Amino acid sequence: MQRWWAVFRYGPRALALCWSTSRSLFTAIALLTIAAGVLPAAAAYTGQLIIDAVVAAMATGATDEVFAYVGLEAAVVAAIAVVSRATAICQTLLRARMGHRVNVMILEKALTLDLAHFEDSEFYDKLTRARMEASSRPLGLVMRTFGLLQNSLSLGSYAVLLWTFSPWAPLVLLVAGLPAFVAETRFSGEAFRMMRRRSPERRKQLYLEHVIATDTNAKEVKLFELGPMLLGRYRETFDVLFDEDRRLTIRRGVWGTLLGLVGTALFYAAYGWIALTAIAGAISLGRMTMYLLVFKQGQSSVSAILSATGGIYEDNLYLSNLYEYLEQPTSRPTGRETVGPTPGAGLAFEGVSFTYPGATEPALHDIDFVLRPGRALALVGDNGAGKTTIIKLLAGLYEPSAGRILLDGLDLRQWDPPTLRARVGAIFQDFVRYQLLVGENIGAGDVDRFGDAEGWERAAEAGMADGFIGELPDRYRTQLGKWFPGGRELSGGQWQKIALARAFMRDKADLVVLDEPTAAMDAEAEAEAFERVRRLATDKMVVLVSHRFSTVRMADEIVVLQGGRIIERGSHVALLEQGGRYARLFTLQAEAYR
Repeated sequence: MQRWWAVFRYGPRALALCWSTSRSLFTAIALLTIAAGVLPAAAAYTGQLIIDAVVAAMATGATDEVFAYVGLEAAVVAAIAVVSRATAICQTLLRARMGHRVNVMILEKALTLDLAHFEDSEFYDKLTRARMEASSRPLGLVMRTFGLLQNSLSLGSYAVLLWTFSPWAPLVLLVAGLPAFVAETRFSGEAFRMMRRRSPERRKQLYLEHVIATDTNAKEVKLFELGPMLLGRYRETFDVLFDEDRRLTIRRGVWGTLLGLVGTALFYAAYGWIALTAIAGAISLGRMTMYLLVFKQGQSSVSAILSATGGIYEDNLYLSNLYEYLEQPTSRPTGRETVGPTPGAGLAFEGVSFTYPGATEPALHDIDFVLRPGRALALVGDNGAGKTTIIKLLAGLYEPSAGRILLDGLDLRQWDPPTLRARVGAIFQDFVRYQLLVGENIGAGDVDRFGDAEGWERAAEAGMADGFIGELPDRYRTQLGKWFPGGRELSGGQWQKIALARAFMRDKADLVVLDEPTAAMDAEAEAEAFERVRRLATDKMVVLVSHRFSTVRMADEIVVLQGGRIIERGSHVALLEQGGRYARLFTLQAEAYR
Protein backbone atom coordinates (compact mmCIF):
# COMPACT_ATOMS: atom_id res chain seq x y z
CA MET A 1 0.00 0.00 0.00
CA GLN A 2 1.27 3.49 -0.86
CA ARG A 3 2.29 5.49 2.21
CA TRP A 4 0.44 8.78 2.69
CA TRP A 5 3.49 10.97 2.16
CA ALA A 6 4.32 9.29 -1.15
CA VAL A 7 1.43 11.13 -2.78
CA PHE A 8 3.41 14.40 -2.46
CA ARG A 9 6.07 13.08 -4.87
CA TYR A 10 4.52 14.93 -7.80
CA GLY A 11 5.17 18.34 -6.23
CA PRO A 12 8.79 18.67 -7.42
CA ARG A 13 7.76 17.50 -10.91
CA ALA A 14 5.04 20.13 -11.07
CA LEU A 15 7.49 22.84 -9.95
CA ALA A 16 10.00 21.70 -12.58
CA LEU A 17 7.27 21.72 -15.22
CA CYS A 18 6.25 25.24 -14.23
CA TRP A 19 9.89 26.41 -14.28
CA SER A 20 10.48 24.97 -17.74
CA THR A 21 7.25 26.55 -19.04
CA SER A 22 8.33 30.10 -18.17
CA ARG A 23 11.35 30.84 -16.01
CA SER A 24 10.67 34.58 -15.97
CA LEU A 25 7.07 34.24 -14.75
CA PHE A 26 8.06 31.58 -12.23
CA THR A 27 10.81 33.82 -10.80
CA ALA A 28 8.51 36.86 -10.71
CA ILE A 29 5.82 34.95 -8.81
CA ALA A 30 8.42 33.60 -6.36
CA LEU A 31 9.74 37.11 -5.57
CA LEU A 32 6.25 38.57 -5.32
CA THR A 33 5.28 35.74 -2.97
CA ILE A 34 8.14 36.58 -0.61
CA ALA A 35 7.10 40.23 -0.62
CA ALA A 36 3.46 39.29 0.01
CA GLY A 37 4.56 37.15 2.95
CA VAL A 38 6.33 39.87 4.95
CA LEU A 39 4.29 42.98 4.09
CA PRO A 40 1.18 42.11 6.19
CA ALA A 41 3.26 41.84 9.36
CA ALA A 42 4.87 45.17 8.52
CA ALA A 43 1.40 46.68 8.14
CA ALA A 44 0.34 45.28 11.54
CA TYR A 45 3.46 46.64 13.21
CA THR A 46 3.03 50.13 11.72
CA GLY A 47 -0.57 50.03 12.97
CA GLN A 48 0.73 49.56 16.51
CA LEU A 49 3.14 52.47 16.02
CA ILE A 50 0.29 54.71 14.84
CA ILE A 51 -1.94 53.92 17.85
CA ASP A 52 0.88 54.36 20.36
CA ALA A 53 1.88 57.63 18.64
CA VAL A 54 -1.73 58.84 18.82
CA VAL A 55 -1.88 58.03 22.56
CA ALA A 56 1.39 59.91 23.07
CA ALA A 57 0.18 62.86 20.97
CA MET A 58 -2.94 63.14 23.13
CA ALA A 59 -0.64 63.89 26.03
CA THR A 60 2.04 66.04 24.28
CA GLY A 61 0.20 67.52 21.30
CA ALA A 62 3.02 66.50 18.91
CA THR A 63 1.51 65.01 15.73
CA ASP A 64 4.52 64.79 13.40
CA GLU A 65 5.26 61.21 14.43
CA VAL A 66 1.62 60.20 13.88
CA PHE A 67 1.58 61.50 10.30
CA ALA A 68 4.95 59.89 9.55
CA TYR A 69 3.66 56.48 10.66
CA VAL A 70 0.41 56.98 8.76
CA GLY A 71 2.43 57.71 5.60
CA LEU A 72 4.56 54.62 6.25
CA GLU A 73 1.47 52.40 6.63
CA ALA A 74 -0.06 53.88 3.47
CA ALA A 75 3.10 52.96 1.57
CA VAL A 76 3.01 49.42 2.98
CA VAL A 77 -0.67 48.98 2.08
CA ALA A 78 -0.03 50.35 -1.41
CA ALA A 79 2.83 47.89 -1.81
CA ILE A 80 0.51 45.04 -0.74
CA ALA A 81 -2.02 46.09 -3.40
CA VAL A 82 0.65 46.34 -6.11
CA VAL A 83 2.13 42.95 -5.19
CA SER A 84 -1.32 41.36 -5.18
CA ARG A 85 -2.21 42.76 -8.60
CA ALA A 86 1.18 41.85 -10.11
CA THR A 87 0.88 38.31 -8.74
CA ALA A 88 -2.58 37.92 -10.28
CA ILE A 89 -1.26 39.10 -13.67
CA CYS A 90 1.69 36.69 -13.58
CA GLN A 91 -0.52 33.81 -12.50
CA THR A 92 -2.98 34.45 -15.32
CA LEU A 93 -0.22 34.47 -17.93
CA LEU A 94 1.44 31.40 -16.46
CA ARG A 95 -1.92 29.57 -16.22
CA ALA A 96 -2.51 30.05 -19.95
CA ARG A 97 0.96 28.83 -20.91
CA MET A 98 0.91 25.99 -18.39
CA GLY A 99 -2.51 24.73 -19.48
CA HIS A 100 -1.37 24.73 -23.10
CA ARG A 101 1.88 22.98 -22.18
CA VAL A 102 0.14 20.16 -20.32
CA ASN A 103 -2.48 19.68 -23.04
CA VAL A 104 0.31 19.45 -25.60
CA MET A 105 2.03 16.83 -23.42
CA ILE A 106 -1.20 14.81 -23.34
CA LEU A 107 -1.57 15.02 -27.13
CA GLU A 108 2.11 14.25 -27.75
CA LYS A 109 1.75 11.14 -25.61
CA ALA A 110 -1.32 10.13 -27.62
CA LEU A 111 0.78 10.21 -30.80
CA THR A 112 3.20 7.66 -29.33
CA LEU A 113 0.55 5.16 -28.26
CA ASP A 114 -0.21 1.95 -30.07
CA LEU A 115 -3.51 1.24 -31.78
CA ALA A 116 -4.19 -1.33 -29.03
CA HIS A 117 -4.38 1.47 -26.45
CA PHE A 118 -7.20 3.16 -28.35
CA GLU A 119 -9.14 -0.11 -28.47
CA ASP A 120 -8.93 -0.61 -24.69
CA SER A 121 -11.68 0.76 -22.41
CA GLU A 122 -9.34 0.96 -19.38
CA PHE A 123 -7.00 3.19 -21.37
CA TYR A 124 -9.91 5.54 -22.16
CA ASP A 125 -10.56 5.83 -18.42
CA LYS A 126 -6.95 6.95 -17.94
CA LEU A 127 -7.20 9.40 -20.82
CA THR A 128 -10.49 10.83 -19.53
CA ARG A 129 -9.07 11.29 -16.03
CA ALA A 130 -5.92 12.94 -17.40
CA ARG A 131 -7.88 15.39 -19.53
CA MET A 132 -10.60 16.28 -17.01
CA GLU A 133 -8.62 18.17 -14.38
CA ALA A 134 -4.97 17.23 -14.66
CA SER A 135 -4.24 20.01 -17.17
CA SER A 136 -5.05 22.63 -14.50
CA ARG A 137 -3.67 20.79 -11.49
CA PRO A 138 0.10 21.35 -12.05
CA LEU A 139 -0.31 25.14 -11.90
CA GLY A 140 -2.75 24.79 -9.02
CA LEU A 141 -0.15 22.83 -7.10
CA VAL A 142 2.53 25.40 -7.88
CA MET A 143 0.30 28.31 -6.84
CA ARG A 144 -0.61 26.53 -3.61
CA THR A 145 3.08 25.91 -2.98
CA PHE A 146 3.78 29.61 -3.43
CA GLY A 147 0.78 30.37 -1.23
CA LEU A 148 2.19 28.02 1.38
CA LEU A 149 5.50 29.87 1.23
CA GLN A 150 3.78 33.27 1.44
CA ASN A 151 1.63 32.34 4.42
CA SER A 152 4.54 30.59 6.12
CA LEU A 153 6.55 33.80 5.89
CA SER A 154 3.59 35.76 7.20
CA LEU A 155 3.03 33.29 10.02
CA GLY A 156 6.74 33.40 10.92
CA SER A 157 6.66 37.18 11.15
CA TYR A 158 3.41 37.04 13.17
CA ALA A 159 4.95 34.44 15.50
CA VAL A 160 7.89 36.75 16.17
CA LEU A 161 5.50 39.52 17.16
CA LEU A 162 3.31 37.21 19.27
CA TRP A 163 6.38 35.75 21.01
CA THR A 164 6.88 39.16 22.64
CA PHE A 165 3.45 38.65 24.23
CA SER A 166 3.86 35.00 25.25
CA PRO A 167 5.77 31.96 23.91
CA TRP A 168 2.46 30.03 24.12
CA ALA A 169 0.61 32.40 21.78
CA PRO A 170 2.14 31.06 18.49
CA LEU A 171 1.34 27.49 19.60
CA VAL A 172 -2.32 28.39 20.28
CA LEU A 173 -2.43 30.02 16.87
CA LEU A 174 -1.20 26.85 15.18
CA VAL A 175 -3.40 24.39 17.10
CA ALA A 176 -6.56 26.39 16.36
CA GLY A 177 -6.40 25.52 12.66
CA LEU A 178 -5.63 21.79 12.92
CA PRO A 179 -9.16 20.32 13.35
CA ALA A 180 -10.55 21.78 10.11
CA PHE A 181 -7.37 20.71 8.26
CA VAL A 182 -7.75 17.09 9.35
CA ALA A 183 -11.35 16.98 8.11
CA GLU A 184 -10.55 18.66 4.79
CA THR A 185 -7.64 16.33 4.01
CA ARG A 186 -9.64 13.23 4.79
CA PHE A 187 -12.53 14.23 2.54
CA SER A 188 -10.19 15.35 -0.27
CA GLY A 189 -8.80 11.83 -0.47
CA GLU A 190 -12.29 10.34 -0.42
CA ALA A 191 -13.42 12.68 -3.23
CA PHE A 192 -10.43 11.67 -5.36
CA ARG A 193 -11.02 7.95 -4.89
CA MET A 194 -14.67 8.43 -5.80
CA MET A 195 -13.68 10.33 -8.95
CA ARG A 196 -11.38 7.51 -10.10
CA ARG A 197 -14.05 4.90 -9.47
CA ARG A 198 -16.58 6.83 -11.54
CA SER A 199 -14.43 7.33 -14.66
CA PRO A 200 -16.53 4.92 -16.80
CA GLU A 201 -19.78 6.72 -15.86
CA ARG A 202 -18.26 10.10 -16.62
CA ARG A 203 -17.00 8.81 -19.96
CA LYS A 204 -20.50 7.49 -20.68
CA GLN A 205 -21.89 10.99 -20.08
CA LEU A 206 -19.36 12.48 -22.50
CA TYR A 207 -20.29 9.89 -25.11
CA LEU A 208 -24.01 10.61 -24.74
CA GLU A 209 -23.29 14.34 -25.11
CA HIS A 210 -21.41 13.57 -28.32
CA VAL A 211 -24.23 11.42 -29.73
CA ILE A 212 -26.95 13.95 -28.92
CA ALA A 213 -25.15 17.15 -29.92
CA THR A 214 -23.03 16.44 -33.02
CA ASP A 215 -23.91 16.55 -36.71
CA THR A 216 -22.55 13.02 -37.28
CA ASN A 217 -25.42 11.47 -35.34
CA ALA A 218 -28.15 14.10 -35.74
CA LYS A 219 -30.01 12.43 -38.66
CA GLU A 220 -30.40 9.05 -37.01
CA VAL A 221 -31.13 10.45 -33.55
CA LYS A 222 -33.97 12.56 -34.97
CA LEU A 223 -35.34 9.93 -37.35
CA PHE A 224 -35.51 7.19 -34.72
CA GLU A 225 -36.50 9.70 -32.01
CA LEU A 226 -33.63 8.52 -29.84
CA GLY A 227 -33.09 11.94 -28.27
CA PRO A 228 -35.45 11.64 -25.26
CA MET A 229 -34.21 8.13 -24.46
CA LEU A 230 -30.53 9.12 -24.68
CA LEU A 231 -31.18 12.29 -22.67
CA GLY A 232 -32.96 10.15 -20.09
CA ARG A 233 -29.88 7.95 -19.74
CA TYR A 234 -27.73 11.06 -19.46
CA ARG A 235 -29.92 12.33 -16.63
CA GLU A 236 -29.98 8.94 -14.90
CA THR A 237 -26.17 8.82 -14.93
CA PHE A 238 -26.02 12.36 -13.54
CA ASP A 239 -28.51 11.53 -10.80
CA VAL A 240 -26.39 8.59 -9.64
CA LEU A 241 -23.22 10.70 -9.64
CA PHE A 242 -24.93 13.68 -8.00
CA ASP A 243 -26.34 11.51 -5.20
CA GLU A 244 -22.81 10.42 -4.28
CA ASP A 245 -21.55 14.02 -4.57
CA ARG A 246 -24.39 15.28 -2.36
CA ARG A 247 -23.68 12.78 0.43
CA LEU A 248 -19.95 13.55 0.37
CA THR A 249 -20.53 17.31 0.25
CA ILE A 250 -22.90 17.22 3.22
CA ARG A 251 -20.55 15.09 5.34
CA ARG A 252 -17.62 17.28 4.34
CA GLY A 253 -19.53 20.44 5.23
CA VAL A 254 -20.87 19.17 8.58
CA TRP A 255 -17.52 17.89 9.83
CA GLY A 256 -15.73 20.97 8.53
CA THR A 257 -18.16 23.23 10.37
CA LEU A 258 -18.00 21.33 13.68
CA LEU A 259 -14.22 21.13 13.72
CA GLY A 260 -13.97 24.73 12.53
CA LEU A 261 -15.99 25.78 15.61
CA VAL A 262 -13.31 24.19 17.80
CA GLY A 263 -10.71 26.41 16.17
CA THR A 264 -12.95 29.46 16.56
CA ALA A 265 -13.34 28.77 20.29
CA LEU A 266 -9.55 28.64 20.73
CA PHE A 267 -9.19 31.84 18.73
CA TYR A 268 -11.58 33.85 20.89
CA ALA A 269 -10.10 32.41 24.07
CA ALA A 270 -6.80 33.93 22.95
CA TYR A 271 -8.65 37.18 22.21
CA GLY A 272 -9.89 37.28 25.80
CA TRP A 273 -6.41 36.48 27.10
CA ILE A 274 -4.91 39.46 25.23
CA ALA A 275 -7.72 41.78 26.33
CA LEU A 276 -7.31 40.81 30.02
CA THR A 277 -3.55 41.39 29.75
CA ALA A 278 -4.20 44.92 28.41
CA ILE A 279 -6.73 45.61 31.17
CA ALA A 280 -4.10 44.58 33.70
CA GLY A 281 -1.79 47.23 32.22
CA ALA A 282 0.87 44.74 31.12
CA ILE A 283 0.72 45.94 27.51
CA SER A 284 -0.15 49.24 25.84
CA LEU A 285 -3.34 49.90 23.88
CA GLY A 286 -1.32 49.95 20.65
CA ARG A 287 0.34 46.62 21.44
CA MET A 288 -3.05 45.11 22.36
CA THR A 289 -4.46 46.26 19.03
CA MET A 290 -1.43 44.85 17.21
CA TYR A 291 -1.64 41.49 18.99
CA LEU A 292 -5.36 41.19 18.28
CA LEU A 293 -4.78 42.06 14.60
CA VAL A 294 -1.77 39.75 14.36
CA PHE A 295 -3.63 36.91 16.03
CA LYS A 296 -6.58 37.36 13.67
CA GLN A 297 -4.36 37.56 10.59
CA GLY A 298 -2.20 34.76 11.96
CA GLN A 299 -5.22 32.51 12.24
CA SER A 300 -6.01 33.29 8.61
CA SER A 301 -2.42 32.40 7.71
CA VAL A 302 -2.59 29.12 9.63
CA SER A 303 -5.89 28.30 7.95
CA ALA A 304 -4.40 29.20 4.57
CA ILE A 305 -1.28 27.08 5.24
CA LEU A 306 -3.29 24.05 6.29
CA SER A 307 -5.72 24.58 3.40
CA ALA A 308 -2.80 24.88 0.98
CA THR A 309 -1.26 21.70 2.40
CA GLY A 310 -4.58 19.91 1.96
CA GLY A 311 -4.89 21.39 -1.53
CA ILE A 312 -1.36 20.26 -2.40
CA TYR A 313 -2.28 16.79 -1.20
CA GLU A 314 -5.41 16.86 -3.39
CA ASP A 315 -3.51 18.25 -6.39
CA ASN A 316 -0.93 15.49 -6.03
CA LEU A 317 -3.74 12.94 -6.08
CA TYR A 318 -5.11 14.36 -9.31
CA LEU A 319 -1.65 14.77 -10.80
CA SER A 320 -1.23 11.04 -10.38
CA ASN A 321 -3.87 10.76 -13.13
CA LEU A 322 -1.79 12.89 -15.48
CA TYR A 323 1.48 11.09 -14.84
CA GLU A 324 -0.19 7.69 -14.85
CA TYR A 325 -1.29 8.53 -18.39
CA LEU A 326 2.02 10.12 -19.44
CA GLU A 327 3.94 7.11 -18.09
CA GLN A 328 1.73 4.63 -19.94
CA PRO A 329 4.23 2.13 -21.36
CA THR A 330 4.46 2.04 -25.14
CA SER A 331 6.25 -0.33 -27.45
CA ARG A 332 9.35 1.15 -28.97
CA PRO A 333 9.88 0.02 -32.57
CA THR A 334 13.29 -1.57 -32.93
CA GLY A 335 13.30 -1.72 -36.73
CA ARG A 336 15.81 0.43 -38.59
CA GLU A 337 15.91 -1.09 -42.07
CA THR A 338 14.79 0.97 -45.05
CA VAL A 339 15.40 -1.61 -47.80
CA GLY A 340 14.52 -5.32 -47.91
CA PRO A 341 17.00 -8.02 -48.99
CA THR A 342 14.88 -9.00 -52.03
CA PRO A 343 13.28 -5.88 -53.57
CA GLY A 344 10.23 -6.74 -55.62
CA ALA A 345 9.47 -9.91 -53.63
CA GLY A 346 6.21 -8.35 -52.48
CA LEU A 347 4.18 -9.00 -49.36
CA ALA A 348 4.04 -12.41 -47.66
CA PHE A 349 2.10 -13.73 -44.66
CA GLU A 350 3.76 -16.82 -43.20
CA GLY A 351 1.77 -18.75 -40.58
CA VAL A 352 0.34 -15.53 -39.13
CA SER A 353 -1.96 -15.78 -36.10
CA PHE A 354 -3.19 -12.89 -34.01
CA THR A 355 -5.13 -12.43 -30.77
CA TYR A 356 -6.33 -8.98 -29.72
CA PRO A 357 -5.12 -7.77 -26.30
CA GLY A 358 -7.51 -8.95 -23.62
CA ALA A 359 -9.25 -11.44 -25.95
CA THR A 360 -9.29 -15.18 -25.32
CA GLU A 361 -9.92 -16.36 -28.88
CA PRO A 362 -7.56 -15.62 -31.79
CA ALA A 363 -8.89 -13.34 -34.53
CA LEU A 364 -6.62 -15.01 -37.13
CA HIS A 365 -5.34 -18.59 -37.40
CA ASP A 366 -2.29 -19.58 -39.47
CA ILE A 367 -2.75 -17.15 -42.38
CA ASP A 368 -0.52 -17.70 -45.45
CA PHE A 369 -0.51 -15.80 -48.75
CA VAL A 370 1.86 -13.96 -51.07
CA LEU A 371 1.11 -10.75 -53.00
CA ARG A 372 3.47 -9.67 -55.79
CA PRO A 373 3.82 -6.18 -57.31
CA GLY A 374 1.29 -5.59 -60.09
CA ARG A 375 -1.17 -8.04 -58.55
CA ALA A 376 -4.45 -7.50 -56.69
CA LEU A 377 -5.60 -9.63 -53.76
CA ALA A 378 -9.21 -9.59 -52.53
CA LEU A 379 -10.26 -10.57 -49.01
CA VAL A 380 -13.79 -11.97 -48.75
CA GLY A 381 -15.76 -13.19 -45.76
CA ASP A 382 -18.51 -12.48 -43.28
CA ASN A 383 -18.25 -9.63 -40.78
CA GLY A 384 -15.75 -10.65 -38.12
CA ALA A 385 -14.00 -13.13 -40.40
CA GLY A 386 -10.65 -11.31 -39.93
CA LYS A 387 -10.41 -9.11 -43.04
CA THR A 388 -9.81 -5.81 -41.23
CA THR A 389 -7.41 -7.52 -38.80
CA ILE A 390 -5.25 -8.61 -41.74
CA ILE A 391 -5.20 -4.99 -42.97
CA LYS A 392 -4.13 -3.73 -39.52
CA LEU A 393 -1.31 -6.25 -39.48
CA LEU A 394 0.01 -5.56 -42.97
CA ALA A 395 -0.08 -1.82 -42.27
CA GLY A 396 2.09 -2.37 -39.19
CA LEU A 397 -0.59 -1.20 -36.76
CA TYR A 398 -0.34 -4.50 -34.86
CA GLU A 399 2.31 -7.21 -34.66
CA PRO A 400 1.43 -10.89 -35.20
CA SER A 401 1.02 -13.07 -32.14
CA ALA A 402 2.63 -15.88 -34.15
CA GLY A 403 4.25 -16.18 -37.57
CA ARG A 404 5.69 -13.29 -39.54
CA ILE A 405 4.86 -10.80 -42.27
CA LEU A 406 7.53 -10.06 -44.88
CA LEU A 407 7.88 -7.11 -47.22
CA ASP A 408 10.63 -7.51 -49.81
CA GLY A 409 11.89 -10.47 -47.79
CA LEU A 410 12.20 -8.49 -44.54
CA ASP A 411 10.01 -8.95 -41.43
CA LEU A 412 7.81 -5.87 -40.87
CA ARG A 413 9.19 -5.61 -37.32
CA GLN A 414 12.64 -4.91 -38.77
CA TRP A 415 11.47 -2.06 -41.01
CA ASP A 416 11.92 1.57 -40.01
CA PRO A 417 8.30 2.60 -39.13
CA PRO A 418 8.19 5.87 -41.17
CA THR A 419 9.68 4.05 -44.19
CA LEU A 420 7.15 1.25 -43.88
CA ARG A 421 4.19 3.62 -43.56
CA ALA A 422 5.36 5.62 -46.57
CA ARG A 423 5.00 2.47 -48.66
CA VAL A 424 1.35 1.95 -47.69
CA GLY A 425 -1.56 3.95 -49.09
CA ALA A 426 -4.95 3.12 -47.63
CA ILE A 427 -8.63 3.94 -47.55
CA PHE A 428 -10.32 2.44 -44.52
CA GLN A 429 -13.95 1.51 -44.20
CA ASP A 430 -14.32 4.01 -41.34
CA PHE A 431 -12.18 6.73 -42.96
CA VAL A 432 -12.04 10.10 -41.20
CA ARG A 433 -14.11 13.01 -42.47
CA TYR A 434 -11.86 15.86 -41.42
CA GLN A 435 -13.44 19.24 -40.70
CA LEU A 436 -10.80 20.82 -42.96
CA LEU A 437 -10.57 22.22 -46.47
CA VAL A 438 -11.29 19.89 -49.40
CA GLY A 439 -7.64 19.94 -50.47
CA GLU A 440 -6.43 19.32 -46.93
CA ASN A 441 -8.76 16.33 -46.65
CA ILE A 442 -6.99 14.90 -49.70
CA GLY A 443 -3.53 16.07 -48.61
CA ALA A 444 -3.93 14.16 -45.32
CA GLY A 445 -2.94 11.07 -47.32
CA ASP A 446 0.66 12.32 -47.47
CA VAL A 447 1.59 14.65 -44.62
CA ASP A 448 4.82 15.69 -46.37
CA ARG A 449 2.69 17.09 -49.22
CA PHE A 450 -0.24 18.19 -47.07
CA GLY A 451 -0.42 21.63 -48.71
CA ASP A 452 0.56 20.56 -52.25
CA ALA A 453 -2.27 22.06 -54.35
CA GLU A 454 -1.08 20.40 -57.56
CA GLY A 455 -0.88 17.07 -55.76
CA TRP A 456 -4.46 17.56 -54.54
CA GLU A 457 -5.70 17.95 -58.09
CA ARG A 458 -3.85 14.90 -59.41
CA ALA A 459 -5.09 12.74 -56.53
CA ALA A 460 -8.65 14.05 -56.90
CA GLU A 461 -8.64 13.16 -60.58
CA ALA A 462 -7.39 9.65 -59.80
CA GLY A 463 -10.05 9.24 -57.11
CA MET A 464 -12.85 10.63 -59.34
CA ALA A 465 -13.44 13.53 -56.93
CA ASP A 466 -12.42 16.31 -59.32
CA GLY A 467 -15.86 16.49 -60.93
CA PHE A 468 -17.88 17.58 -57.91
CA ILE A 469 -14.98 19.53 -56.38
CA GLY A 470 -15.05 21.81 -59.44
CA GLU A 471 -18.65 22.68 -58.60
CA LEU A 472 -17.91 23.73 -55.00
CA PRO A 473 -17.79 27.50 -54.33
CA ASP A 474 -14.06 27.62 -53.49
CA ARG A 475 -13.15 24.32 -55.10
CA TYR A 476 -10.17 22.84 -53.15
CA ARG A 477 -10.34 25.70 -50.62
CA THR A 478 -13.92 24.90 -49.61
CA GLN A 479 -14.41 24.16 -45.92
CA LEU A 480 -15.96 20.74 -45.33
CA GLY A 481 -18.23 19.78 -42.45
CA LYS A 482 -20.56 21.94 -40.38
CA TRP A 483 -18.37 22.66 -37.38
CA PHE A 484 -16.88 25.87 -38.81
CA PRO A 485 -18.36 28.86 -40.69
CA GLY A 486 -19.02 28.34 -44.41
CA GLY A 487 -18.67 24.57 -44.18
CA ARG A 488 -20.24 22.35 -46.83
CA GLU A 489 -21.43 18.81 -46.26
CA LEU A 490 -20.88 16.11 -48.90
CA SER A 491 -22.85 13.00 -49.73
CA GLY A 492 -21.56 9.61 -48.61
CA GLY A 493 -20.37 8.79 -52.13
CA GLN A 494 -18.58 12.13 -52.48
CA TRP A 495 -16.85 11.63 -49.15
CA GLN A 496 -15.77 8.18 -50.30
CA LYS A 497 -14.22 9.70 -53.43
CA ILE A 498 -12.37 12.18 -51.22
CA ALA A 499 -11.04 9.23 -49.21
CA LEU A 500 -10.07 7.40 -52.41
CA ALA A 501 -8.22 10.51 -53.59
CA ARG A 502 -6.50 10.59 -50.19
CA ALA A 503 -5.14 7.10 -50.86
CA PHE A 504 -3.84 8.20 -54.28
CA MET A 505 -2.16 11.23 -52.69
CA ARG A 506 0.55 8.87 -51.46
CA ASP A 507 1.60 8.14 -55.05
CA LYS A 508 4.97 6.66 -54.03
CA ALA A 509 3.29 3.89 -52.02
CA ASP A 510 3.63 0.47 -53.60
CA LEU A 511 1.03 -1.21 -51.37
CA VAL A 512 -2.52 0.12 -51.80
CA VAL A 513 -5.12 -1.04 -49.27
CA LEU A 514 -8.80 -0.55 -50.10
CA ASP A 515 -11.14 -1.53 -47.25
CA GLU A 516 -14.74 -1.28 -48.55
CA PRO A 517 -13.69 1.73 -50.67
CA THR A 518 -16.87 2.01 -52.72
CA ALA A 519 -19.61 1.02 -50.26
CA ALA A 520 -21.33 4.41 -50.65
CA MET A 521 -20.87 4.66 -54.43
CA ASP A 522 -23.33 3.62 -57.08
CA ALA A 523 -22.53 0.62 -59.29
CA GLU A 524 -21.31 2.71 -62.23
CA ALA A 525 -18.99 4.80 -60.03
CA GLU A 526 -17.73 1.64 -58.36
CA ALA A 527 -16.82 -0.01 -61.65
CA GLU A 528 -15.04 3.13 -62.84
CA ALA A 529 -13.19 3.45 -59.51
CA PHE A 530 -11.70 -0.02 -59.75
CA GLU A 531 -10.85 0.36 -63.37
CA ARG A 532 -8.81 3.41 -62.37
CA VAL A 533 -7.25 1.61 -59.45
CA ARG A 534 -6.04 -1.20 -61.68
CA ARG A 535 -4.82 1.20 -64.33
CA LEU A 536 -2.96 3.48 -61.93
CA ALA A 537 -1.60 0.65 -59.80
CA THR A 538 -0.15 -1.56 -62.51
CA ASP A 539 3.18 -1.84 -60.65
CA LYS A 540 1.72 -1.79 -57.14
CA MET A 541 0.32 -4.38 -54.77
CA VAL A 542 -3.41 -3.94 -54.16
CA VAL A 543 -5.32 -5.42 -51.24
CA LEU A 544 -9.08 -5.14 -51.60
CA VAL A 545 -11.83 -5.80 -49.08
CA SER A 546 -15.38 -5.67 -50.39
CA HIS A 547 -18.74 -7.37 -50.02
CA ARG A 548 -19.58 -6.64 -53.67
CA PHE A 549 -18.53 -9.59 -55.79
CA SER A 550 -18.77 -7.54 -58.97
CA THR A 551 -15.74 -5.71 -57.57
CA VAL A 552 -13.98 -8.72 -56.06
CA ARG A 553 -13.95 -10.62 -59.35
CA MET A 554 -11.45 -8.09 -60.76
CA ALA A 555 -8.75 -9.30 -58.33
CA ASP A 556 -6.01 -11.70 -59.47
CA GLU A 557 -6.48 -13.81 -56.35
CA ILE A 558 -9.36 -14.06 -53.90
CA VAL A 559 -8.90 -15.27 -50.34
CA VAL A 560 -12.06 -16.43 -48.57
CA LEU A 561 -12.00 -16.13 -44.77
CA GLN A 562 -14.22 -17.70 -42.13
CA GLY A 563 -13.64 -17.57 -38.40
CA GLY A 564 -10.18 -16.10 -38.91
CA ARG A 565 -9.05 -18.95 -41.19
CA ILE A 566 -8.53 -19.21 -44.95
CA ILE A 567 -11.05 -21.72 -46.26
CA GLU A 568 -10.70 -21.05 -50.02
CA ARG A 569 -8.36 -19.21 -52.37
CA GLY A 570 -7.97 -18.74 -56.09
CA SER A 571 -9.19 -16.63 -59.01
CA HIS A 572 -12.87 -15.77 -59.48
CA VAL A 573 -13.26 -18.40 -62.19
CA ALA A 574 -11.43 -21.07 -60.18
CA LEU A 575 -13.52 -20.47 -57.08
CA LEU A 576 -16.74 -20.66 -59.05
CA GLU A 577 -15.63 -23.98 -60.46
CA GLN A 578 -14.92 -25.27 -56.94
CA GLY A 579 -18.53 -24.67 -56.02
CA GLY A 580 -17.64 -23.78 -52.41
CA ARG A 581 -18.62 -20.93 -50.14
CA TYR A 582 -17.46 -18.20 -52.54
CA ALA A 583 -19.53 -19.69 -55.36
CA ARG A 584 -22.62 -19.81 -53.14
CA LEU A 585 -22.20 -16.21 -51.98
CA PHE A 586 -21.58 -15.00 -55.53
CA THR A 587 -24.66 -16.82 -56.80
CA LEU A 588 -26.83 -15.39 -54.03
CA GLN A 589 -25.64 -11.85 -54.76
CA ALA A 590 -26.04 -12.28 -58.51
CA GLU A 591 -29.63 -13.52 -58.02
CA ALA A 592 -30.44 -10.27 -56.23
CA TYR A 593 -29.63 -8.28 -59.39
CA ARG A 594 -31.77 -10.39 -61.74
